Amino acid sequence: MSTNFYLVRHAKKEKGIGDVAISSEGIVQAQATARHFREMPITKIFSSPLKRAKETALIIAKESFTTIFENSRLRERTNWGDIPGQTFEEFVEIWERCTHDRDFSPPAGDSARVAGERLSSCLIELAKEHPQDNIIIVTHGGLITDFLVNVISEEELRKRRPNFIIEQSSLIKECSITKVNCEDGIFRLDDFGSIVHLV
Repeated sequence: MSTNFYLVRHAKKEKGIGDVAISSEGIVQAQATARHFREMPITKIFSSPLKRAKETALIIAKESFTTIFENSRLRERTNWGDIPGQTFEEFVEIWERCTHDRDFSPPAGDSARVAGERLSSCLIELAKEHPQDNIIIVTHGGLITDFLVNVISEEELRKRRPNFIIEQSSLIKECSITKVNCEDGIFRLDDFGSIVHLV
């Protein structure tokens, strides 16, 4: 028995530091994503505790009449504003270092490897609790790629994007959908970063 997970990056957010809301453009993206899932047999939605993810999940849930469950393991690797007084340039520098050195632990947050393991353990646990279900996970772009690099072979990732490892920070667009299947703790990548529902 296997579980299908639809990993949705949150909608476009407002520009700003900290736990910001989604923008007006993001609302439109989230509504399009909600319509995409409307006719699918979605059983549950799990969301990151950050506002941009929760707001995206709420819009999707209203269309699919599905309950949202918040899970702290779905938070981003690190967030601008976690360190008091941090400039955006300083945040980007730390972010890029985390991406290229997967074991580097930022001053606030997790290393890329640990973040990926956090999502992996969450999904394995949910798959055991909800076998054969279709579950939406509303989370963050960095966390999705951190997870994929951990559990999917580099060869398979390169089939999806030839320069996956180098370009990973820009591959997961807002409200894109990445579908993975989990069976007995083993993940299969079925679809990566799809945005066809937004066109």
